[in-house]
Amino acid sequence: MESGMRYKKGRGTSVNTENRFERLSYEELPEDAEKAVKTKFIDIVPKSIVNKVNSPDVGMEYSLNPYQGCEHGCTYCYARPTHEFWGYSAGVDFEQTILVKKNAPELLRQTFEKRSWEVKPIVLSGNTDCYQPAEKEFELTRELLKVFLEYQHPVGIITKNALLLRDLDIIEKLANKRLISINITITTLNESLRAKLEPRTSTIKKRLEMVTRLSALQVPVHVMMSPAIPALNDHELLPMAKAAKEAGAVSFSSHIVRLMGKNEELFERWLEAHYPDRSEKVMQQIRSLHNGRTGSSEFGVRGRGVGPLAENLRSQRKLAIRKYFPNQKSAVLDTSIFQRPSDQLRLF
Repeated sequence: MESGMRYKKGRGTSVNTENRFERLSYEELPEDAEKAVKTKFIDIVPKSIVNKVNSPDVGMEYSLNPYQGCEHGCTYCYARPTHEFWGYSAGVDFEQTILVKKNAPELLRQTFEKRSWEVKPIVLSGNTDCYQPAEKEFELTRELLKVFLEYQHPVGIITKNALLLRDLDIIEKLANKRLISINITITTLNESLRAKLEPRTSTIKKRLEMVTRLSALQVPVHVMMSPAIPALNDHELLPMAKAAKEAGAVSFSSHIVRLMGKNEELFERWLEAHYPDRSEKVMQQIRSLHNGRTGSSEFGVRGRGVGPLAENLRSQRKLAIRKYFPNQKSAVLDTSIFQRPSDQLRLF
């Protein structure tokens, strides 16, 4: 492992790891990394946009991702290895080559027009952030929210980006009909750590302000402190729950870090570059959470972990919830008012 690696400003990694499906090797960015290539956007035309989620431990049945890849650059992001399926790397490519599904709003309408469609909340994101910087240019998430409102269909959002506030006009209308809930991820209260760990996300201050503004509109906001990473942010569970409560959140949760596929290599390189004094300790403790590995795919266990450290984190989380969110419940969205505009037109 090399130390002193140069990271391009605003990026979570400096390498393109080998794609498991390709006969390629990775290269580090050049010494003048700050001048490296800008983000590239590629239009793709999928045939469907709503994904059935078969994982029983993620709290959603359907997800929708208008973008593949994510400019936020979160070093630990579990979605990084999925970029390999598209022929790209889980490293720099994941942050700098963004696939844009410009036909997403049209496909969502087509989904809702199917007579076989059973109304269940659809979560925007779930793989990559629907309010990542690309959204400022393409506005796909805004157009999707318009479709949800038009059909009066329930929707959830997961994000780390205050760009969401741009769409308060639509979000407020959805909230008035109990058609929306929002999950805001706040990984740390340490801005210095945030800037290294999640370089192109909104600041902590802006995220907490987002919680407050949404709560003022009666939007149910859930704060997630995920992932909890040993020796980096795991000591922040109680302070984070307190900050979330004071900002107006209605519920709180946390999950441990898990590094699957190339994420292990990427994260270890990141530690060597930014926290070389504790790199070995962090990796050892992460492995202690997953039976000697850096991650697990086992449902029900992968987000909680095993062993004494995992038990300690669970105890902290339970205490945080008992202290600040003693009566928290998941938001229940209205599935009964769904309507197809085409059906309304047939009445005339």
